[in-house]
Amino acid sequence: MPGVITTELGKIAIPDDVIATIAGYAATENYGIVGMSAKTAGDQFWQIIGGDNQRRGVRITSLGEDMIDVDLYVTLIYGASLPAVAQNAIGNVRYRVEELTGLKVKSVNIHVEGVRA
Repeated sequence: MPGVITTELGKIAIPDDVIATIAGYAATENYGIVGMSAKTAGDQFWQIIGGDNQRRGVRITSLGEDMIDVDLYVTLIYGASLPAVAQNAIGNVRYRVEELTGLKVKSVNIHVEGVRA
């Protein structure tokens, strides 16, 4: 279900794929995150053929008309402080998604799937 913003002029529907792309870009901007982990069959397909899919490893859950949850499945660089990287990513993803879409982000959950050198 897409995020919906209701204004006096009408409704704006933002598909989950667009929100996931924004969140994926915002997450990979942070130092310490070296990649996103594939969580669906479509994500695995893009990973196999080498496509650049920023939605990979991002799950959006709509909680109402204008509120969402974001789950990020990430691979971190070895040696980085996991709590510091996660806090930076949470803040950046929340800010970018709220600023670019107008939706409220209730929570950003970081799932560390691996560590890479």
